[in-house]
This record gives sequence, structure tokens and C-alpha cells, in this order.
Amino acid sequence: MKNILRTLAAGMILTLPILSSCDKKLDIDPVTNVAAERALNTSADVQAALVGGYEILGNRYLYGGGLQYYSDLLGDNGEVQWSGTYSQPREIFQKAILTNNTFVANTWTQAYQAINIANTVLANMDKVNEAQKKAVEGGAKFIRGTLYFELARYYGKAWNDGSPATNLAVPLVLTPTDPTNPDASIAAAGNLTRNTVAEVYAQAIKDLTEAETLLPASNGFFATTASASGMLSRVYLQQNKYKDAATEADKVISSGRYSLMSTYAEEFASKTNTQEDIIATQVTNQAGVNDLNTFYSSFGRGGDIVILDKHLDLYEKGDDRLNSFDYDSYLTTKFDNQYGNVHVMRLAEMYLTRAEGNFRAGTTIGAAPLRDINTVRARVNLDALTTLTLGDILNERHLELAFEGFLLHDIKRMALSVGSLPYTSPKLILPIPQRERDVNANLVQNEGY
Repeated sequence: MKNILRTLAAGMILTLPILSSCDKKLDIDPVTNVAAERALNTSADVQAALVGGYEILGNRYLYGGGLQYYSDLLGDNGEVQWSGTYSQPREIFQKAILTNNTFVANTWTQAYQAINIANTVLANMDKVNEAQKKAVEGGAKFIRGTLYFELARYYGKAWNDGSPATNLAVPLVLTPTDPTNPDASIAAAGNLTRNTVAEVYAQAIKDLTEAETLLPASNGFFATTASASGMLSRVYLQQNKYKDAATEADKVISSGRYSLMSTYAEEFASKTNTQEDIIATQVTNQAGVNDLNTFYSSFGRGGDIVILDKHLDLYEKGDDRLNSFDYDSYLTTKFDNQYGNVHVMRLAEMYLTRAEGNFRAGTTIGAAPLRDINTVRARVNLDALTTLTLGDILNERHLELAFEGFLLHDIKRMALSVGSLPYTSPKLILPIPQRERDVNANLVQNEGY
């Protein structure tokens, strides 16, 4: 099976081919907390804690949807319309977020809960069986590095906005609040201060680079070396380090483990993992949440995010991606599977990143940019281009990855604007949740809040 972040209900029995030396069921309860009296005494306990970290990573406020649609709502400039009744996403769409926005607060809380679990696992590596050690350590570092990257770019200024060495991001916490209890409140460390954007990015890169060397190529439902490479490509692209971004994307492509689905619709029609998924959150009718379905699909809340003509007019005639819209309700159908995977990272993204990285850096890592872009275009029945501009690459990226969480971050790294708002606007940065500042006055609030 390809790699999936599997969201799991507490108490389920999980098959862990990556974390065991043989493919069999282990008696592990993948819970998100471990009582102090039970502690982490065995390898199985530590592995169960790691599963809990993966579960939280797929939470609705993280990669279960929130980290994706926040970007598309904040970055929107007339291509979609929020028509739902929930006030919190409306605040995000209107770029008028209150400091007590519960969605924003829950993203912070859930991210740090998963980070605390990762820290707890890393603090208990001496208990892990030798055969599982690399995969367990790599998984914990993947979770921690990935979430610090996301926290930095949502709650801090963009890498290219002023000085990363002085701009504040989020607190770096690298040791567990309570080594025996992964669920211990991180707010208990009430003297935490915000680290700089540069410091948080450096930690994310360190964790992901180490995870890349520790994780196996095949890892069942969990992160792999390709997952870490793909996430590193995102980090480097956000920093405008184009050669590095192309290099990491090429590692995924050249591994030969992934391939594009034959059609665009087929990738999203599948309720399970596909050959294109580098990493995805698994959702079933018993566990997990697909909040992209909740807000984008007519099978969720009825379609809170309506697609406008300004977006539809960007597609070329004959583009197969146009078949992924319901023209009666003006909704995307990409997320109609209520119990379908949330595709966190797809091979198509790697082709687009390698193409852009090579084009901007003037390098030829792997295939030439024109070939990569034509690979993406061929899948959606578009004619091959004979010449290529940066605009062509960015347009393909915008359409191929629409509504998957890239919009705001691409706008910021390219120093563009959102309507009348420059990419440096404080309104395009999430506030530090007020409830966190009530507990810890050392958490300086972002400008404008």
C-alpha cells in the first residue's frame, strides 16, 4: 500500500507493517493519551503513542481539512464565495479573524498536542525495539517537523516578509511536557516565548531531513522517506530555494514508487489510497474526518464554499479538470467522497515543484520543466506546450492543486496580493489564540490583533 496518515478511533486494533518486523496485528491501542500510572514502559506503548500522533495529524483542524481550506479562504481574491453559516470560517474568508476564533485556536492546540506526542516518543526511544527504532524515530520527527513548518507559515510572517531572523513565529518545544503522558497540556509551560521564523524553519528542516534518512521507502499507513522529501520540497519552495525544492521533489519522482492516476477524476473518486498519493489522511465511516468534504461538497454541509466564474474561466477548453465541478450548484466535486482520503501530498505536486524549481534556478534536475508540465497537462487531456514560461507553470499549479491548500502560501512566496491586501498584510496571518495568551502572557500577539 502507498503511504497514508491513518486517522484512527481510540481503542481500534491497528495493523502496523511499518512498526513491526512482520505483517501481523499487534495488541496496541492507538490512543491519543497515556495515563501517568500506565506510563510508556514498553516498545508497544511508545508505538501506540506514535499512532496517536498520526491520528491527531489527521484531525479536522490540521490535515483533515483545516490546514488546506484556511489557505484557500485567506488567499481568495474572488474565485470562491463563503456561503456557510459558521462564523469562524467566514472570519477567515473575510480576512477579519477574531483572537477568540475557535478554529484557529483548535489548530494551535491540536498541532502542539501532536508535537508533544512526538517529543514524548523521542524521549522514550530507549524502550523501542531495535527493529522498529528508525521508523518510530523518523515518524515522530516527520510529525514534529511538518507541524512546525505549518505553524510558522500560518502564525508568523512569510519567509520573504522582512527578516526571518527577527520576525516571530511560534514557540519551539522540543521536550515533552510530561515524558509519561503524551497528552499533557503544553500550556503548562507558562513561560514559553515565540521563536523566530528562521529558528522554526531551521528546526522543521532538521527534523524532516533526519526523518528522510530514518523512514523506510514503504511504511504502510504512515510517513515514508518520500513523504519527508516531499515535505522538504514544500519548505524549500516557501523559502524560494528553488534548486533545493527541485532536488527534493525529484527524489520522490525518481523513486518510481508513485505514478499519476489515469484521469484527474479517478484520483479523487477513490475512497482509499491511490498510486498517486505520497501521503494522505485515511477516512472511513468509523474513523477520521474529511472537512474538505464538509465545506466544499454538496454531500457535506451542502456546499459552504461556492466556486465562482472567475476561477472556472481560468481553464482551457477541453481541460478534464473542468469535469470536477457541479455546474448546477457551482461546487467542486473533488471532495464528494465523505469517507474518502484527504490527499495531503500527490505526485502531481512534485512534478509542478520540480518544474518551477528547475525553471527558476536554471537547473535540470531530473526532467526538463517543459516535460514535467506536459506530463501534468497530458493527464487532463490538454495539448503539449512547445514553449514554456513561468506563468504557464504557475497557472498549471493553481489549477491542478486548486482547493488543496496551496493558494495563500504561493501568494506569499511570490510576493503577490490578495485583492487590495499586500502579501505582508497582518490580516493574512492567523492571530495567536487569546486563550493561549490568557495562560501565557509571554506569547506576544501578532500585529493588527
